[in-house]
Amino acid sequence: MAIPTRLTQRLGIQHPIISAPMAFAAGGKLAAAVSNAGGLGLIGGGYGDGDWIEAQFRAAGNARIGCGFITWSMAKHLHLLDQALAHKPKSLFLSFGDPSPYIAKIKAAGAIAIQQVQTLRDAQIAIDAGCDIIVAQGAEAGGHGEKRATMTLVPEVADLIAVRSPQTLLCAAGGIADGRGLAAALMLGADGAVVGSRFWASSEALVHPHLHQAALVASGDDTVRQSVTDIARGYDWPERYNIRVVRNVYVERWLGREAEMRAAGEAERQSYGAAVAAGDTSIAAAIAGEVTGLIHTIEPASVIVQRMAEEAETLLGGGWRR
Repeated sequence: MAIPTRLTQRLGIQHPIISAPMAFAAGGKLAAAVSNAGGLGLIGGGYGDGDWIEAQFRAAGNARIGCGFITWSMAKHLHLLDQALAHKPKSLFLSFGDPSPYIAKIKAAGAIAIQQVQTLRDAQIAIDAGCDIIVAQGAEAGGHGEKRATMTLVPEVADLIAVRSPQTLLCAAGGIADGRGLAAALMLGADGAVVGSRFWASSEALVHPHLHQAALVASGDDTVRQSVTDIARGYDWPERYNIRVVRNVYVERWLGREAEMRAAGEAERQSYGAAVAAGDTSIAAAIAGEVTGLIHTIEPASVIVQRMAEEAETLLGGGWRR
């Protein structure tokens, strides 16, 4: 069983599936499980905790994995890029910022440079920067993103790549949770898929069980893009990006009152942090995308990878190749 694409050949993997580097949720165990199942697993470098990153690389053992960073945050802690590259990752994944200052260093270290984009203009910048792989992320995605939809952004970026940089590979992200999504991504012109929420809802993800349960009973209608969650956590995200989560009482209370929430300051941050640690889903939001309505079980990452690949291969038919 295999779906050979340019991505599987370039990364030396069996299935064209990459797990998203989700901050706090994508640790070493999850990355290793995805890689060992034939995909590529990524550690989520998050917001600048070097000790945490070291612990997750240790947790991954000898698995061939990669690491991802929130670019605007990493720029404040540039030593983290050197720290990650010292582990000889298979790839280094950047998102939410201009990758140009970092690509040469990533490639010199022997890592494959991946850049996630949210617009066609972002893709043009990534091509000019020399990225090896571009990930076109639609707004359906859980976590941070922007406005474009996966169904239209992916083929538009595919067409741009075909003209401007045919050697650059393309992955789709946002709204992909099963074999149907993977097959659709390939048909839209992608070489593979980056999958977030489905691996967020895995046994290996570093997610409180209560948050998992909140996502399992939600539909895509129950998710919302907003900035309340970032304000509550004290993260100063660039204005163009917001975060999709499963609605809860806390989010509903503060929607439309973001300025007031900022004024509340440290008290709200402490309250929210305590709720995350306790798994209090009335306050802490499950960070999942619209595909939460397609996710009904918490399963090992290896099962998710294998089923997604098998379903996609069946839908695409034998002999698939891109």
